[in-house]
Amino acid sequence: MLKSDFIFSVPKCMASICQVRKEPSRPVRKRSCLPKRVMYCSSECRQAAADQYHRALCLGPSEDDPDHPINKLKDAWNMHYPPETSSIMLMAKMVAMVKQAKDKAHLQKLFTHFCSRTANEEEEIAHKLLGEQFRGQLALLHSLFREALYDDHLSRWFVPEGFRSLFALVGTNGQGIGTSSLSQWVHACDALELPAQQREHLDSFIDQLYKDIEKETGDFLNCEGSGLFLLQSSCNHSCIPNAEASFPDNNFLLHLSALCDINQGEEICISYLDCCQRDRSRHSRHKILRENYLFVCSCPKCVSQMDELDVTSEEEEEEEGVAEGETEGDEMEDEMTDV
Repeated sequence: MLKSDFIFSVPKCMASICQVRKEPSRPVRKRSCLPKRVMYCSSECRQAAADQYHRALCLGPSEDDPDHPINKLKDAWNMHYPPETSSIMLMAKMVAMVKQAKDKAHLQKLFTHFCSRTANEEEEIAHKLLGEQFRGQLALLHSLFREALYDDHLSRWFVPEGFRSLFALVGTNGQGIGTSSLSQWVHACDALELPAQQREHLDSFIDQLYKDIEKETGDFLNCEGSGLFLLQSSCNHSCIPNAEASFPDNNFLLHLSALCDINQGEEICISYLDCCQRDRSRHSRHKILRENYLFVCSCPKCVSQMDELDVTSEEEEEEEGVAEGETEGDEMEDEMTDV
C-alpha cells in the first residue's frame, strides 16, 4: 500500500478525524476570524490551516457580506444545491498558500509537477471545460478570481491563459475526497460470497438505493471535497487498473492499494473512471477521457476492443438527454465534478 504525498484539500466540512490522530476527537471551534461553519478536530489542525493558507483567505467580519470578492467568487460557482465550492476554492487555496509561503518559488515549482495543459495539440483535443459553451462563465470566474486574490508573485495565473491553465490543472488532477460510510458498506457487500440470485437481489437493491439518494444529493454523495496529491496524480490510467485510491482513515490521507499482484517494474495504473463508467463501451470511455484528460486510452482493454463499433453506451445517451435542459452554469458545475 502506498500513501500518496498530500498537497492540500478543500473539504466541505473540516469537523473530521485528524490526519495525525486516528481516533475521533472533539471538534475545536473557530477563532473569531474563522468562518462560522468551519470546525476543526484539534487546535493543531486549526493552527495548520492558519499557517498554510487561512490568513490570505480570511473574511473576518465580512464573512456574510455578499459583496466581498471571495463571497462573490463562491456565489458564481455555487450553481445548484448542494453548494459545491471545492473546485474553485482549490484554486483559491493554491494562491493563498503561495502568498503565505516563505519559499514562494519552491511552492510554485511544486505545482508545475501537475499536468495543466489546456489542449492536446497532437490529438487535437481541448479540455471540455474550456470550450466555447463555457466562455462566458470562465470570463466571469476569471474576473472575480483576479479581483479577490491577485498577487504580483503569481501574475501569470491571473492573465486569461494562465487562469485557463490553472483551471485545467484542477480539473485534470483534482481528486475527490470521499469517506462515505455508505460506500464502505457497499465495498463490504461486494466482497461477500453470495449465491447468484442473492447477489442479483443485493446489487439491484444497492443500485436503487443510490438512485434514490442521488435525487437529493446530486453528484456529491461520496465527495466531501477535493485535493491535489503528487504521487496519485502521477499514476497513469487504465480501464483495467491494478490499483485504486481510497480514504480508509476517514480523513484526507489517500491510500493507493493494489487490486492484484503487481510485479517488480510493472507500472502502477489507476482508473480515472468510476466503476460504472468502466463498464461502458470503448467509445463512451474514450469520450470521457478525451474531454476530461486530453488523451486517447490504449490500455489492454481498449486495444482488445478496437474492432468494436463506435457505439455510445445507453447510460451516456441518458445523461446527454438530461443535460439538454441545463443552463451553462449548471452544465459547467456538473462537468467539473463528473469524473
